[in-house]
Amino acid sequence: MMETLKITNVTPKNVTEETLFCIKDIKNPGFDSKRKWFEKRYKVGLRLKILKDEVDKMIGFIEYIPAKDAWRPIDVSNFMFIHCIVVYSKKDRELGYGSQLISEAEKEAKTKGMDGLCVMTSKGSWIADKRLFEKNGFKEIDKRGRFELLTKKWNENSENPKLLDWTMQQKHYQGWHLVYADQCPWHEKSAYDLLNTAMDFGIDLNLTKIDTAEEAKKAPSGFGVFSLLHNGKLIEDHYISATRFKNILKKELKRRAR
Repeated sequence: MMETLKITNVTPKNVTEETLFCIKDIKNPGFDSKRKWFEKRYKVGLRLKILKDEVDKMIGFIEYIPAKDAWRPIDVSNFMFIHCIVVYSKKDRELGYGSQLISEAEKEAKTKGMDGLCVMTSKGSWIADKRLFEKNGFKEIDKRGRFELLTKKWNENSENPKLLDWTMQQKHYQGWHLVYADQCPWHEKSAYDLLNTAMDFGIDLNLTKIDTAEEAKKAPSGFGVFSLLHNGKLIEDHYISATRFKNILKKELKRRAR
């Protein structure tokens, strides 16, 4: 079965035809935001590859980038960093497809003379579990909160990547703040929904869009590209629905009323 699979390289020239895997509707505002983000970062080595079966059905994808340009709070130089990896269907997750996608990033990192691969993982939402990477020779070398940093090195003399302390940034955000980037195509909708919900509650929600990898490395959450904060406290570190935000605001209003 593995022999019938193929890897499609998404590029600025074919992105509209191939889509971005996790968002396929090219008329969706989130698609356009991610497309523009992708095309700009493609120039610095960002790659998105989609795994397909014999009838062109999408099975999974991987997005990776030279770690110095990664949109996560990490301190690292000559490594390749895996932003995202997904095998969509649960029935496909024990068939080696994730490992096949990781091997694509590994081959490119070795071709570019890099020292290894690294990735952030977590058991929580919107990020891969570390077990897939451990099966592929990765080792945990740093941990902060719910996030782990794993590496697979072939140059053992290279310095290990490190997680930056994103909690130090949180105190700078007083009031309600949403700090996000277009690295995930679903952030645009979430930002729109949260802003409208805040207006319904008479809350002033300050929106800040992250425009550079340097800003993402200094973000106030481990995920780096989505941070909902209130008075210096991180409320959510991944995108949420309007319903979830309503519940958060209702809880906060009840707390104030006591």
